[in-house]
Amino acid sequence: MGLLDKLRRRKEKQKESMKQETAVSDLDRICADDKECYEALRGTMYLHPRKLGISSADAEKKAKVFEKQGDTLEAKVWYETAGRLAIYEGDVAKVKKYFGKCAELSPNSVYPILRNPEKAVKKAQEYYQKYLT
Repeated sequence: MGLLDKLRRRKEKQKESMKQETAVSDLDRICADDKECYEALRGTMYLHPRKLGISSADAEKKAKVFEKQGDTLEAKVWYETAGRLAIYEGDVAKVKKYFGKCAELSPNSVYPILRNPEKAVKKAQEYYQKYLT
């Protein structure tokens, strides 16, 4: 019975991996005409943001708590989460705010989405409307 369970788990992992690859290639198709936009979204966009079960406002609150405590690394992670969720929500102002805060907390990190967030959010919304309905 243990061997069968291992085989089933392996097949499930392969299916999940194939779904992830398909989602990335779908994003690639949407951004085919704009490689800069693809690069900006590839590193920041959640392909299935509903699975997180948190809003950008809640993630921002957590980030602020960690920032007040002086834990800049944890604050940066939560600001990134808030920014990624703001992409899903289609809120360009929040995307700028959250990723700008990430860049402020970690000056060595590069966030290509800050170059043209309007276009990136528009492409992301196109992806979400097409594939997350």
